[in-house]
Amino acid sequence: MSNISTLKNNIDTKTLNLFLLSIATMGIYPLLWLYRSNLTISDITKSKITGDTYIIWIAVCVGLGGFFSRHNQSLFLVLGAILSISSTVLYIVWAFKAKKALQKYALNEFRFELKMNIFYTFFFNVYYINYCVNDLPEALNKQQILTGQATEQVN
Repeated sequence: MSNISTLKNNIDTKTLNLFLLSIATMGIYPLLWLYRSNLTISDITKSKITGDTYIIWIAVCVGLGGFFSRHNQSLFLVLGAILSISSTVLYIVWAFKAKKALQKYALNEFRFELKMNIFYTFFFNVYYINYCVNDLPEALNKQQILTGQATEQVN
């Protein structure tokens, strides 16, 4: 059995930092975080979430959507809107796949049910997944307290 903090320590990003860096980089940092963390989450949870090509397509949609939305011609604006919506949908799909992988990991490796909110997964996708990764040790500790198991410090 691995340590519950392994995933948190390997990703090592606070959710507030992820949010602030997203603002500072005008939306580019979540792509970098996703590219870096996707493989880490897949390796540790032993569940393939998506491949690198999927994340590259998110980046293409984000980049071209931003590029086309800067033009004043209606065709470019519509194309930019479609690409921006596509990138949002791809982020949401990734978040639900990551949610499933995290829940399976918690259940199979540590024998507890990780409850994750569908609403938050949908609206805050990457940020909520990062939050849940950081909260894994605390969630296990709460579960052990509720079931009356011996509580060891998990950090």
